[in-house]
Amino acid sequence: MAQPYEQVNSDANEESLRMVSSQPIGNEPVSDEELRPHVLDGFIGQPQLKAQLRLFLDAARKRETPPDHILLAGPPGLGKTTLAMIVANELEVPIRITSGPAIQHAGDLASILSSLEPGEVLFVDEVHRLPRAAEELLYIAMEDFRVDVMVGKGPGASSIPLTLPRFTMIGATTREGMLPSPLRARFGFTAHLDFYPHEELEKLVERSAGVLGLKIDREAAHELALRSRGTPRIANRLLRRVRDWVIVHDLPQASAEDVRQALALYQIDAEGLDRLDIAVLNAIVRNFQGGPVGLNTLAAMVGEESETVETVCEPYLVREGFLIRTPKGRVATPKAWQHLGMRPNEDDVNKSF
Repeated sequence: MAQPYEQVNSDANEESLRMVSSQPIGNEPVSDEELRPHVLDGFIGQPQLKAQLRLFLDAARKRETPPDHILLAGPPGLGKTTLAMIVANELEVPIRITSGPAIQHAGDLASILSSLEPGEVLFVDEVHRLPRAAEELLYIAMEDFRVDVMVGKGPGASSIPLTLPRFTMIGATTREGMLPSPLRARFGFTAHLDFYPHEELEKLVERSAGVLGLKIDREAAHELALRSRGTPRIANRLLRRVRDWVIVHDLPQASAEDVRQALALYQIDAEGLDRLDIAVLNAIVRNFQGGPVGLNTLAAMVGEESETVETVCEPYLVREGFLIRTPKGRVATPKAWQHLGMRPNEDDVNKSF
């Protein structure tokens, strides 16, 4: 018979029941998931951005004041959260992490701001999704380092200004255009992250493989980088699946052929296209002779939500030249036909364009 919860935990104190540190204790191994670098020199790629950020942080250290607020903009998976943690680590200050959707009311944000320590970094992911009332509160907090707290209700309500310690706000967004102009103007430094070229992804794969304890040769790293869609997060995810392949097959190291076989099992081809990408191209080419096809029709054909097709598949397919968006709908390019092993008729091409 199972013992009651209180009895089972009667000898446990509060200290033993909560996580107090993310650092390894003694000989405890570092988690395989911890692939993020902790210093700017260890961050691979984005050389222009790194140089700008290095100057920005060095100047703040010499002034002995917290740096201006930072906006990190770019597609998902390029390292915005990693850079925010690196900034806090380089400044040797704590970091408070939250996200726009997690802040439901202005009071939630006021509570966070009022508990900040001097010099602390506040990182808000998906900052473009902050509620309107929270945005307006943030304007004053970022510029004047104060918040106005409302006390009471109705005619007797009064506003009490609360002074905040000087802090550094780091906002991350995948849609910079959705940020209100007043909020964007309060960031002293805006960093735009771009997709990674294959050469930089190769270096990142080799570094991550070392952290994971996986031996991988240069050709295998190149093969994996080609399939990573220019995104470090995808490269690290695929690397873990290659590691699984190596472990299961008892291999001394990962070769290029191992990468090809492992990723073929997960339906990821040489161009980095996955099952959904191929389904979208097949629907346009085979069912609609290359298009144009409306987004909702295309989503119904592949059995996905239209938002998934538009935000997950299309950006990469358009960027790599497989797909074109036109006023009439989505159109497959000759490169898409060729990738599927087909040749378009001249009539289909003329009709599509």
